Amino acid sequence: MATIKRRTVLFADLRGSTALYESLGNAQATAVVTQTINALAQRVPAMGGQVIKTLGDGLMAVFSVPAMAVASALQMQELLESTIAAPHAAPAVARLKLQIALALGEVVEVNGDCFGDAVNVAARLLDHAGDNETLITGELYDELPYDTRGNYRSLDRMHLRGRAEPVDVHMLPPRSVDATATLMETRFDLAEPEGLQVLWRESVYRFTRADLPVLIGRGSACGLQIDEARVSRTHARIDWMGGGLQVVDLSINGTYVRFAGDDEVLSLRRGACTLHGSGEIGLGGSPNEVGVPVLQFSVMASLDDTVPMRLNPPPGRA
Repeated sequence: MATIKRRTVLFADLRGSTALYESLGNAQATAVVTQTINALAQRVPAMGGQVIKTLGDGLMAVFSVPAMAVASALQMQELLESTIAAPHAAPAVARLKLQIALALGEVVEVNGDCFGDAVNVAARLLDHAGDNETLITGELYDELPYDTRGNYRSLDRMHLRGRAEPVDVHMLPPRSVDATATLMETRFDLAEPEGLQVLWRESVYRFTRADLPVLIGRGSACGLQIDEARVSRTHARIDWMGGGLQVVDLSINGTYVRFAGDDEVLSLRRGACTLHGSGEIGLGGSPNEVGVPVLQFSVMASLDDTVPMRLNPPPGRA
């Protein structure tokens, strides 16, 4: 018999398992992935939730108390961190990343499974999560204790695949992001940047720290729209994290970064990269490939930084 209840739905996805299979072989990699997912799943009943299903490299769970659902997500992220840091962990295990998405709303429970808008929103929202990020809907955010909301960063309203109305989204950044950004800044001896200039075709877009985060993609909700076949509806996100600017890949085909004066191309597959100096961002392929949409970027050390081109406002931005 079907019952309708108000629940928080959690989807978690373990990424990086492909590298495990390549380095450890099928049997050992399967054991590592299975053990990791089972360990993550144990954080669900511990917080009063119910595991609905495991999905290969991921799981789906529901919670009656919103704050406990978020607590479970935090414990999952901490568990993966400790697994990676374990002395006996294989090198390939360090490449494992975890994306989590949560949505609050009515669900229909039928024969141990769950359906409904909250399930669909959480599943689609998972597509927008970067490495070790936890994304939650605005409705869930509003249910959290007030003193914990400061840990989250608003990503504004996002259009999710298959859904007409945009969804208010908040992000809990990876706990290691501050250390990563600081390391990058020390290496390049940079003060905190004030923003980013992006050149696309003949237009230059300026995004200050107050404008961030900015979504890049084909979708109408993106601050920088790139209408190209290789570009996902929501392809990447430029964000301010840990005192630096980061580009986060959210796409199917990947985001690629090459810094000026460096031949190496960094491949981001749901990963993030701290931006410094200037360079190129390939959307859906390497900047070296013919036909790939390429954005030229320059980190602004001050708001007075300019380039000798006409400055046009991004689509949809005054």
